Amino acid sequence: MSLLEVKNLHTYFETRRGVVKAVNGISFSLEQGKTLGIVGESGSGKSQTAMSILQLFQKNQRIVDGTITFDGKVLSDMSKKELFGIRGNDISMIFQEPMTSLNPVFTVEYQIVEALLIHQDMNKKEAKQRAHDLMDAVKIPNPKRVLKQFPHQLSGGMSQRVMIAMALACNPKLLIADEPTTALDVIIQAEILKLMDELKDKFDTSILFITHDLGVISKMADDVIVMHGGKIVESGPIRRIFKHATHPYTKRLMAAFLKTDIRQNKESASLDFFSAENEVFDFREFKNEGVADPHWVQIGDNHFVAATLI
Repeated sequence: MSLLEVKNLHTYFETRRGVVKAVNGISFSLEQGKTLGIVGESGSGKSQTAMSILQLFQKNQRIVDGTITFDGKVLSDMSKKELFGIRGNDISMIFQEPMTSLNPVFTVEYQIVEALLIHQDMNKKEAKQRAHDLMDAVKIPNPKRVLKQFPHQLSGGMSQRVMIAMALACNPKLLIADEPTTALDVIIQAEILKLMDELKDKFDTSILFITHDLGVISKMADDVIVMHGGKIVESGPIRRIFKHATHPYTKRLMAAFLKTDIRQNKESASLDFFSAENEVFDFREFKNEGVADPHWVQIGDNHFVAATLI
């Protein structure tokens, strides 16, 4: 049985201009100990998918349809109190910008210890020792000093290591990483990605990794789903997607990926939907009368694509 299973999820925003279908009928699953990547441009619905799993909603946002099942429990039917016991305990999240996620007025130690006292059966002494052990696990030098520091005293890479430590504090079964390395330089980014991969095996944690960076996905994920306009347009094993991308949108993402061969003379790939030379595949904006919505077609081992003509 899958650790996480999402079926026909619809998450909408109510705005003055009408309904925004941020997530519009997606389904996927994630196995224990595996990493699933979600890739797509800004506004494709990646982050809102993560927020839907934890139900961290704004006032004008709600799940309209679909079910989210985690470890045999239907999250989408849970009360706020029940979800509070899941968040941070069984499911943790690493956000895009660590400096906005850490509380600036409390030390690193206080913030980790507080989470442990809330979710784990520990006294303060045990929680402090656990915090120290977590600092060691994420390879922070001089953990005693860092634990006593405030967030503004940490570098970007150090802040993200602290966020990872906090996310792993309660040994979660699922770790959701929403663009966790976007604000970091490439060297620190590589270190953080390597660390996350090592910790996944050490803690036997499944990871839902959200990014727009195909290079990151290629290093981290076992499988990948490609999102566009609130829908999944292609999904499959990471190696097969990279070798046999089929959907026009996936192909454009691949073509837009920076190449190291400076001798190329080809024009940069465009994601401009209104360009006459590009394929039309925006399901919402270009839906024609009498044309069926794209349906799932299997084109390989666990490789599916949304299509009308294939």
